[in-house]
Amino acid sequence: MLTRLYSGSRPYLQTSLLVALLLNASACKSLLDPQPVQQLADDRAITDAASARAATLGAYDRVQNYYQLDWPTLGFLPADNVRFNGTLNQFLQIDQNALSADNVLIAETWTYIYQAINGANNILAGLPGISDPLLTTTEKNQLLGEAYFIRALSYFDLGRGWGGVPLVLTPTRSKENGQGTRRATLAATYDQVLADLTQAESLLPEATTRNRAVKATARGLRARLHLYRQQWADAETYATQVLTNSAYGLVTPYRAFSTAPFLTSESVLEITYSNADANTMWNNWFPSALGGQYNFQPVPAAITLLNDPTVGGSRSALLASTTINGAAAIYGNLYSRSAQRDDPSYVLRVAELYLIRAEARARQGKLALALADLNAVRTRAGVPASTAATAADLLLAIENERRVEFAFEADRWFDLVRTGRAGTVLGVTDTKKWVFPIPYNDLVADPDLEQNPGY
Repeated sequence: MLTRLYSGSRPYLQTSLLVALLLNASACKSLLDPQPVQQLADDRAITDAASARAATLGAYDRVQNYYQLDWPTLGFLPADNVRFNGTLNQFLQIDQNALSADNVLIAETWTYIYQAINGANNILAGLPGISDPLLTTTEKNQLLGEAYFIRALSYFDLGRGWGGVPLVLTPTRSKENGQGTRRATLAATYDQVLADLTQAESLLPEATTRNRAVKATARGLRARLHLYRQQWADAETYATQVLTNSAYGLVTPYRAFSTAPFLTSESVLEITYSNADANTMWNNWFPSALGGQYNFQPVPAAITLLNDPTVGGSRSALLASTTINGAAAIYGNLYSRSAQRDDPSYVLRVAELYLIRAEARARQGKLALALADLNAVRTRAGVPASTAATAADLLLAIENERRVEFAFEADRWFDLVRTGRAGTVLGVTDTKKWVFPIPYNDLVADPDLEQNPGY
């Protein structure tokens, strides 16, 4: 349990080589550092409006940490749209679906997520007791709601990555706090996510803020949670609550949501970066001729789909090309702000909510409504309407649409796992490999922590 809450350094992932060096250093130091990264000297650490606001921004910063490179990579690299073009073992393992418990990217992702949880726990523990005339009840509720949302998002991502995980619901302020919390079941983990989202929705404002949580953000994540739990009616209900909100809608052309200015009406939640607080994901996609490392490459099948006007349509803008040694090199162009380094990380988009509702409706036999939702996404992309007529055909069409719509986002691997299709589509027939290993250092540090079978 220690390494998920302790880290003496905060690695910045500027290049793939630096990833390896920094993550190895961090993994070693995390077992030796006696101070939690979020340690509070005492209960007075959050004492007023200013410190409460700062603590909330700090919790978002830790979400930003794991959504910059780690989480998107775990979402697309094990699947069939992207390959790793390099030699670093931690990425090759992910690409080849051959993870080990000492994989440094797995360890860092786990650590960053639990750091985000600890940040939220500190707020939830310290904020209710604050009395400051500069902190209104409305703002206090908002900050509490954001903390519940951050914890919900973090545990949801842990659940879909690792299965059931230890549920730490109080601040970790000493090394003793971090041990002895056994793993919950996946059902209990998702129950906690639901409880936190329910609290978040009750406290958050009906505002429209696209890079911090509001009521619509909680409802959107709840729609996704219900989809994962196969609670189709609830998934439909919560997706509809966002889709009927006039502040949210698909933007055209397709590329508009991912070009400056960001925070379009399509974003339910995106993580903001800046030149001073950079997202360097572009560096992994761009060829060396453009200053990148070309570590992540679209596979030929994905290139064909995206360039097919009847399948990809305007989503071909996710690809770009340059010349390397006289030959054309096609690369992913979702993250393209190499000078500004401010590409967002896309957590939840309106397009996903349409496809969540389409799938939920298809599962309930509401085929005409499901088809309409699917075709809303296809129309925006400029491709012909689907004519899928049966539930099975619709579900396959929705699966294929998600593959193209979210080609380079943290989506495809988790989709194929949650639907049980990773064996058929990817050839990963060993279901034990459908979840990630618990990091080795955490197992060494806490004997009560159990490894996933098969690792």
